[in-house]
Amino acid sequence: MFDIGFSELLLVALVALLVLGPERLPRAARFVGLWVRRARAQWHSVKAELERDLASEELQRSLREGRDALREAQQDLHDAGSELRDSTRPAAGQPDDRD
Repeated sequence: MFDIGFSELLLVALVALLVLGPERLPRAARFVGLWVRRARAQWHSVKAELERDLASEELQRSLREGRDALREAQQDLHDAGSELRDSTRPAAGQPDDRD
């Protein structure tokens, strides 16, 4: 995420020690740690919410596709039934073979 190496961190710590002094540095470090933890927790919360939304959208899309496939199969069955009914019905005007 950030391209910060050990030497940069060491430089920041040295400047913080010089600016804040040894008395206030531990309190400042705890304060920064608290904010970093809060930021991470917030990031994880947002990430989890986005994943839930994406999963919900994917589930809805899957249900929609299943419903469309079911409608198509139902229409195919209806058409096949109509075709079968029409083929088994004797043609009008033809004599009946039962004589």
